[in-house]
Amino acid sequence: MPVPASPRPHRVAVLVLEGAKPLDVGIPAQVFTKRASMPYEVRVCGAAPGLVTGGDGLSYAVAHGLEALEWADIVFVPGYRHPDREAPPRTVVDALIGAHTRGARLAAISTGAFALAATGLLDGRRATTHWHYTQALAEQYPHVRVDENVLFVDEGTVLTSAGAASGIDLCLHILRGDLGVAAANHAARRLVAAPYRSGGQAQYVPRSVPEPLGERFAATREWALRRLGEPLTLEALAEHAAVSPRTFSRRFVEDTGYTPMQWVMRARVDLARELLERSQLAVEQIAADVGLGTGANLRLHFQRILGTTPTEYRRTFARGE
Repeated sequence: MPVPASPRPHRVAVLVLEGAKPLDVGIPAQVFTKRASMPYEVRVCGAAPGLVTGGDGLSYAVAHGLEALEWADIVFVPGYRHPDREAPPRTVVDALIGAHTRGARLAAISTGAFALAATGLLDGRRATTHWHYTQALAEQYPHVRVDENVLFVDEGTVLTSAGAASGIDLCLHILRGDLGVAAANHAARRLVAAPYRSGGQAQYVPRSVPEPLGERFAATREWALRRLGEPLTLEALAEHAAVSPRTFSRRFVEDTGYTPMQWVMRARVDLARELLERSQLAVEQIAADVGLGTGANLRLHFQRILGTTPTEYRRTFARGE
């Protein structure tokens, strides 16, 4: 019998503009680099092939020009210096519009949002950028609904993120949607990054966080992740962190963007997703193993959080043992 053809890899273009920030360029290039567990192919491109002067003392020798945007399924626009001073070249703007019209997703990291805003594709949509530039983005593009208090915004085919580190969160969010939670968690471990931070988490805390307490809260989250099948209450989490429930709740929201119980529920649903992807366990058994009790309860929270059912999710992402 003929061997079924492997699915075509997702095609990722990283568009390097003049003044591009090194970390912003490197994040999608590294996250989506081709390997056995990652069905992606990456091309780094510019307005034209050749040398692109970057920011922070680095330049980039790119092999591809704007034709890469005609090839791509996802186009990343890394942040670049002084985005509020001059719009990208018209050829770049037209190429981004053309890619989007053909069905590609456009994803901006940090100040790359200015390039997407110049296309008009962010008009009437929520978007974010690095906190230092949110006011400039709102003033320059008044039809964009700029949200300065989030790490990233997913508007379906157009996505934006805040400063460089939130570009990792955005990439993992895309991976989670494309390949499932197990693949995203594997990539997070490879990057030594947090496997999940809420897109709604604030970009920065407006006061300093005492480091020992921050470490204590991280230890409590790790402790909870090892006990998701057990009863976990606010009081139990606060007791482990050795603070009052009120202090724990307030600080937990600052750290994660979720209340403690919202975070526990998300963690349980994520564990259920991984079990659905990697095992043949029945839905009822998975619900019990992750602390959600019954299959009906798991279905309820799956629908509310993910907009799908456990059965549909398994059909889409199952890989077997």
